[in-house]
Formats: sequence, C-alpha cells, structure tokens
Amino acid sequence: MEGTCLAVITARGGSKRIPRKNIKLFCGKPIIEYSIEAALDSGVFQEVMVSTDDEEIARIAKNAGAMVPFLRSKENSGDMAMTHEVLIEVLRQYQEQGIQFDKVCCIYPTAPFLTAEKLQESMEKLEQAQADGVVPVVRYSFPPQRCFVMEAGLVEYKWPENRLKRSQDLEPWYHDCGQFYLMRVEPFLQQKSMVLQKTVPVIMDEIEVQDIDTLEDWRLAEVKYKLMHQKEGERQ
Repeated sequence: MEGTCLAVITARGGSKRIPRKNIKLFCGKPIIEYSIEAALDSGVFQEVMVSTDDEEIARIAKNAGAMVPFLRSKENSGDMAMTHEVLIEVLRQYQEQGIQFDKVCCIYPTAPFLTAEKLQESMEKLEQAQADGVVPVVRYSFPPQRCFVMEAGLVEYKWPENRLKRSQDLEPWYHDCGQFYLMRVEPFLQQKSMVLQKTVPVIMDEIEVQDIDTLEDWRLAEVKYKLMHQKEGERQ
C-alpha cells in the first residue's frame, strides 16, 4: 500500500427523521460501531477517526476504538453542511497539527453492510487503476430507462422509445451505495467533490445495500443484514 490514508466517519448529532440515528441500536449495537469495526479490521488506515459535534457519539466512538481528536465545528454540523466541507475541515485540522495524509476515506456511520474486505478491495483497486477515487455502486434493480412520469394526473413513459425494449438490451445504470468514498487528498482538495474525475467503481450486490432514511428503511436493513449473515453461515 502506497502512502498514508485517513478514515473519517462522519457522524453529527442532529437527525430529523430518525432521532439519534448514528448511535441507534442496529441488531443489538450502535450502528456507528459497524463502520468503525470495518475500518479498523481492514488494516488499510493509519488512523480511523470520527468527525462529530456530539459528546455521546464521541464517547461511543472512542469505546469502539476510533479516535476523536477534535469536535466538529458548528458551521459544519447543521442540516445544510456538505460532506466535502466536513472532510476539508478535518484534513486542515490535522495539517495544523503537522499531520498530512495522501488518501482519505469518508465512511458513513450508517453503513452496517460495509466490510473490511470491501475496504481492502477498494484500496487495491485505487492503486491498481491509478485512479483518484473509488466509490461503491449498485445496479438499479429495474431499468430506469423505462420509468414513468406523471403528466396532468396521467401515467406516461419518460422515454417512450424504450417501452418495448427488453431489459437485457438496455444499458445497465448504477447508483451510489451511500457507504464510503475513497479518494486521494490532492485531487479531492482541488475538485472539492466526493466523486472525482478519475473515479472507479466497486460494484456491490443488492443484498449489501440499503438506504436508511426512515424507520421502515431501518427495519428492512436489519432484515437484510440478518439474511446476509445467515447466507454466509450456510456457505461456511
């Protein structure tokens, strides 16, 4: 592995739709612990830190083995704070301490499906492809090219030319898994984007991906998590 890499788990205290979302119990333990454990177990980071404005989150993060060398500023703790701004703040605070990193990996605190192996694979892919970034993606389960829109209360095809095309004849489209972004620091600071110009994908299986924005999402994620680990046990 070339250079040094910092893992930043972004976990502010405020959460409107799911109160205390980042430390809510998921299958028996605070959900942030899954991200911390995956990062620590991967062995690819020189430091695993949690960026938070919340003392309780900081305590739980430290107990799980992460570093919390400083708390997040008020400016980057509100609903409108952008993830890239949080990372820039973290990197600058380390720089003020005389610590520089070549790579940074932003990991979301609500990513229980993330594994150490996936982080290792992503680091290897970053180096082998000589890319500036790696992002996990998953294929849309239904082809978006055949989607509907509503016009005057009626259903119509967004792209009528695709209505008779077979799914296998349409180009596969993918979306961000919302789990992590691995990036080289220099192009990240230049472009100030979570998906850099030279970013390669790590393709995830649908069972490993679940947005968690509502309590219904949360319950579905727990079911998928248990199913995923049940299947792993059956293969062993």
